[in-house]
Amino acid sequence: MGRARSGIITGLLLSMLAAGCQNKLYDQNKALYDENKELRDQNERLKLQPAVQQPAVVQQPVAPVVADTQPVAQETPEPKVVEQIGGLETTVNPRTGNTTVHLPSDVFFDPGQAMLKSSAKTSLDKVVAALKKKFVTRRIIVEGHTDKTPIRVSKWASNQELSEARADAVKQYLVAHGVEAGRINTKGYGEAKPRSPDLAKNRRVEIVVLTGT
Repeated sequence: MGRARSGIITGLLLSMLAAGCQNKLYDQNKALYDENKELRDQNERLKLQPAVQQPAVVQQPVAPVVADTQPVAQETPEPKVVEQIGGLETTVNPRTGNTTVHLPSDVFFDPGQAMLKSSAKTSLDKVVAALKKKFVTRRIIVEGHTDKTPIRVSKWASNQELSEARADAVKQYLVAHGVEAGRINTKGYGEAKPRSPDLAKNRRVEIVVLTGT
């Protein structure tokens, strides 16, 4: 009887222990389940929330790189003053090599006229000698120039016509004194090619001896 009772008591204790363990496991499992469910619910809520938009980055316009195609301006070299021909200012263009004898119109012509003064012919004779000896076979351009003052009293209607007539008068003198006419061309520029702010320097005839034959 004692053993039977003891066995019953032992069985009860084991049952109670087993029940306690089961309850503990149940509680732990339930806690894990609840925690799992809460995490799933949070995850679903996050999925349903609208995505946070990042501020748009405004692209600043980039200026196109334009290649510099402008031609580089080159300075025109100043004519080089050389030994005078016939006592007249004489220059050489460093770029072309052309030689120019400058005849001031105020010395060679009366105002508004295209007839050579007698006093200027001595200098022209020396120019002729140089053209026939030093510059033999060279081509020549006789250029007439005026200042910008409009013509008021003259048989010439414009500065352009006056410049052409003066260039032709110098050519005729050169030809009359032995320079071949076929070597000489004339050109009148009027006031189009001023040489200086000084108007007197712009009134001129230039005998340009070209480098080529």
